[in-house]
Amino acid sequence: MSLSQYIEMLNLLGDESRIRLCVLLRERELRVTDLVRVTGIAQSRVSTHLGRLREAGFVRDRRQGPQSFYALAVDTLPGTAKALLDEATKSPDPTLEGDQRRLLELDAERRGGLPESFAGEMERHYSPGRTWQSLAVGIAALLRLGDVLDVGSGDGAAASALAPYCRSLTCVDSSSRMIEAARERFSTQPHVRAEVADVHALPFGDASFDSILVFHTLTYAEDPPRALEECARVLRPGGRVVILSLDAHQQREITVPYGERHPGFSPADIRAMLTRVKLDVAASEVACRETKKPHFQVVLAIADKPTPGPSKSAKRD
Repeated sequence: MSLSQYIEMLNLLGDESRIRLCVLLRERELRVTDLVRVTGIAQSRVSTHLGRLREAGFVRDRRQGPQSFYALAVDTLPGTAKALLDEATKSPDPTLEGDQRRLLELDAERRGGLPESFAGEMERHYSPGRTWQSLAVGIAALLRLGDVLDVGSGDGAAASALAPYCRSLTCVDSSSRMIEAARERFSTQPHVRAEVADVHALPFGDASFDSILVFHTLTYAEDPPRALEECARVLRPGGRVVILSLDAHQQREITVPYGERHPGFSPADIRAMLTRVKLDVAASEVACRETKKPHFQVVLAIADKPTPGPSKSAKRD
């Protein structure tokens, strides 16, 4: 090698990102997307670095369909460059070790396993098919429900996960447009009906339902205590009402455009309203918190309607 070639080689390898890419490509072929995932370097920068390395003969590429695979051209590398990269590969440098760890995690995902780094925080990571929707559908399959009422059902999207496991499902909403969409959604399920109704005056007789869903309805109701009073009325003794509601908040500028009338309810607020309509509260607590600002929280409340005890005359008999 001439002096100018030595200088060119030193300039080429005098960049941390190019050293990292060469070390990763030393043993195997990888795509640009793989290198971006492992190193965290922007895709445009990875492509630029690979272009320079390929022009210098340090990297070779192979096309397979629409994808390009890159590998270090070990056989044609100058001896000095090969020695430098060999030493870097064996180095305990934390950046290079981190790249190798993330590469192993990528391999684990492709084999159908999950990286060990997911342990303890799987809810924060994506893996193909493992969505919250799929988990909800799986959990719903454990249920065996009787007659269910979904108050403020919208177009029935939430209730659709439960529909196959109900003896009957009734969806009510104040919006005729939403109910029309719900009827279309459940058109092939004769045990499901959808009706336009006012939550403050439900058109059903006393003790008509075994379970009642009140999912994100209270903050939109004109009179939430009255709405829960109606739910308690149409709930059968021994039946259960489940509530999801935004926790009390101060971000009305965000929620009012969606039609929200009330700025959420705290767990204590919901517990008090349920107790007032003579339901036994099993739980009322914050169940989840959004990761994005302003970090809205959702309250989950569960309450049961007491079963009447034996009458005094029955006790005397």
